[in-house]
Amino acid sequence: MSYTAIYPVLIAFLLNLILGPLVIPCLSRLKLGQYVRDDGPKSHLQKAGTPTMGGVIILLSLVLTSLLFVRSHPEILPIILLTVGFGIVGFLDDYIKIVKKQSLGLRAYQKMIAQILITGIFGYYLLQYTDIGTSVILPFTKGKQIDLGIAFIPVLFFGMIGTVNGVNLTDGLDGLAASVTVLVATFFAVVSWGEGSSLLPVATAGVGSLLGFLLFNAHPARVFMGDTGSLALGGFVAAIAFMLKMPLFLPIVGLIYVVETVSVMIQVLYFKKTRKRFFKMAPIHHHFELSGWVETKVVAVFCILTAIFCLIGLIAL
Repeated sequence: MSYTAIYPVLIAFLLNLILGPLVIPCLSRLKLGQYVRDDGPKSHLQKAGTPTMGGVIILLSLVLTSLLFVRSHPEILPIILLTVGFGIVGFLDDYIKIVKKQSLGLRAYQKMIAQILITGIFGYYLLQYTDIGTSVILPFTKGKQIDLGIAFIPVLFFGMIGTVNGVNLTDGLDGLAASVTVLVATFFAVVSWGEGSSLLPVATAGVGSLLGFLLFNAHPARVFMGDTGSLALGGFVAAIAFMLKMPLFLPIVGLIYVVETVSVMIQVLYFKKTRKRFFKMAPIHHHFELSGWVETKVVAVFCILTAIFCLIGLIAL
């Protein structure tokens, strides 16, 4: 078990050490720089031009490491494919925005169609080619399961797409999305190890990949993950949760994703009603920045909260 728990972390981490110095200069030469909003925190203006689309580093290290364990753990293959699928959607969005100089990237309906299609394929696989079924574990019931039946389908789509976009919204500060997600990935790695799950290698590969990426993404970031990384990570986290029958744990361990998403919804709805802003800026991590918090404090507090709720998640299991 230690082979599938520790080696993927080390391999993925080392791959980041190799890929980072190779990929980041390439992104710079291709002028794949980050666009920074003028109405955001003034401290972010100096980030303009920082290479983005660094999510390819995460994807490469995660996928290459996981593939080393596919033969003995074939159950991890759908997680790899789903992660790559959402990563491709993010890559296309980044490419259109940055290379084609179109600020909107993919249209909202295009991204939604792609996400629905990828989730639908994953759901079909779960129901037709695995014995996972439609049962999920209820938190705080000592492992009791409930069969959702047909209701599993809307839970799947809502949970998957909600998590993907929640991670995407969380990606707005140096190291924020990567730091929060490495803690969530560690939670699922611990659960996989404790239950003897064959998903352990991909979960720990995700941990190692994110730890390695943080060497380049922590403040001051040398590279941003872009939608390439954030959408892929959302798919990665959600896929593991559903394959462990733990989608109802996502709002607990991924509380920050939920808060970020809800803050945007509140901001939009409140502005439409009153023509005023509820928060100084959304997602909410920008609100705290504009309220006087330094960027590193926001990241630290959000990570501490995630760590606490991951522990609560273990108690709930």
